[in-house]
Parts: sequence; structure tokens; C-alpha cells
Amino acid sequence: MKLASYLVSGKPSYGILTSKGIIDLGSKLGFADLKSLLASQEGMAVAKKLTDSPADLQEDQIEYLPTIPNPNKILCVGMNYAEKRAEFNETNPAPTIFVRFPDSQTGNKTGVIKPSITNEFDYEGELAIIIGKAGSKISKSDALAHVAGYSCYMDGSVRDWQFTWFTAGKNWARTGAFGPCLTTTDEIPDPTVLTLTTYLNGQQVQQDSISNLIHTIPELVSYISTFTHLSPGDVILTGSPGGVGKKRNPPLFMHVGDTIEVEISHIGRLTNTIISE
Repeated sequence: MKLASYLVSGKPSYGILTSKGIIDLGSKLGFADLKSLLASQEGMAVAKKLTDSPADLQEDQIEYLPTIPNPNKILCVGMNYAEKRAEFNETNPAPTIFVRFPDSQTGNKTGVIKPSITNEFDYEGELAIIIGKAGSKISKSDALAHVAGYSCYMDGSVRDWQFTWFTAGKNWARTGAFGPCLTTTDEIPDPTVLTLTTYLNGQQVQQDSISNLIHTIPELVSYISTFTHLSPGDVILTGSPGGVGKKRNPPLFMHVGDTIEVEISHIGRLTNTIISE
């Protein structure tokens, strides 16, 4: 299934994206939001039985929200591709972990805000992991059983506010885009087959295979769950490939009016326009 969160007539809901339109689960199931649905095995089983139902909505009737609008945690992994590590001269072998706040996100086909304070607003296309089953101290062998699905993420970075840490450069309002949907693990049993591509104004600026993650998805889920309890709806961003604007010559940053897109095979394409603060 491809599950999305959105506004319809100004009210939040969630549903299944299909080739014929959107099956609105918010009006059919008794769960407040997509995060609550993911926490229920029974609810997910009922949702799966509804995948062939007639569409209730078309895309032009909704406004996308972040795939999970209200995650308890967004845990970000930096420097997780070899090319990116080389660009930044990164030598630390342990996963680089930082946080993003839920109110720093926006959804598919909405405006990503370029903070007025910066001229170094950079793109980072990433694969997002969405947790479906709670757990702590999860083993690598059990890790994928705790994953509900995967989505696209544009982890916008205010480079001149990162300094020697990442958090200050990652949490400006609506600088991270999340969507268009969560594709469940039954459709992607092996995430290493996925390919991630980022486009700025139609020009390919990043591309890599998820198989090239230095710290794999099972390793990340296991490592992160060692120090924090993971809950349904929690999000782990797996890192961005090389090719970021900061390390290009000349640098290539995002400006008002630009279009930034992150496409991941078997998931979809996340599209956003850069707007002024």
C-alpha cells in the first residue's frame, strides 16, 4: 500500500494512494491519524482489505501533509554514503545522529521555505524509514520487522547555521519535505534494491543506490533503538548521497522559485517549490 496524510476541506485525514485516486481511510476507520493506524496490526489488516475500494478523492481535492505529520521522533543519520563522507572529509566510523523537529516539515507539492537569513540553503535527498512496531534494543536480525514502510525526504540544510553541529541548520520552519507517501514493506521487502535521485530544476544533482548505505537499515534501527525507544510513526532519515550543493564548484544552492524533487524507485517522487519566508 501507498499511504498518505493530507488535508481535505481543511481537515486532516489519511488514505491509500491508487492509480484511480485516493481511498480515504480517515472516514472509514476509527484511527485519528496515520501514526495511530500504523500502531494497530488489526487496523493495517483492515486497511489492506480496502485497497480495491472505489476512490473517494482525487489529488486535486487534497493538500498533502508530511507523510507522518506528528512523529514523536525524527532521527537523522549523516555521512552515510561514501561519496558524501569524502566530500566532507568525514572519518568517524560511528553513525552520525542528529534530530529534526516535527514542525520543521512540510508535505509533497507544498512550499519549502528558504530562510531569509541564508544564501546557503542546500538540498539533501534521503530515504525515510517509518517505524511500525515499537521496540528497544532491537537486534539487527529483527530490525526490518519493526519497519512499517519507506518514504522520500528532502532534508533541507541551512549550511551557514550548521557550524560544528547539525541541529541548528536542520530545524527552520518547513525546510524539510516528507512524502508523497509511505510505501509499506510488503511492496519493498528488500530496501537495498531502491535507487534515490534528486533533481534541482529538472537537473539531476544526486543519485545513489540504497545498497550503498554505509550503515544499513537494520544496523541503524538496531543502533538507534539501543539509546531510545522507537514507537510507531517514528522516522529515521538514512542520510544523503554525495552531490550536495555546498561541495560543488561553484556551490549550488536552492533559491526562491526553484523546484526540488526527490524520487525513489517503488515509492514515488516528492516535489516542492522553494518559497520566501
